[in-house]
Amino acid sequence: MSRMPQVTARDLVRFLESQGFTQDRQSGSHLTLWHDERKVSVTVPIHTGCDIGRGLAVRILKDAGFSVEEYLRLR
Repeated sequence: MSRMPQVTARDLVRFLESQGFTQDRQSGSHLTLWHDERKVSVTVPIHTGCDIGRGLAVRILKDAGFSVEEYLRLR
């Protein structure tokens, strides 16, 4: 298994949007994205100037239906 690189919220949101997720709603600093075909929603914390922790990024990708290898290959 590959190690997840440090990613920003902007990079993660950009990747998810390229895979068919759309911005559903935002509450404070948390953006919720929705995938209509898969019926899956994921929430990404948007904190300017801060990277998302590796564990949290892996968890968000897993909830969205992607592995770290798929993320690294598709980004």
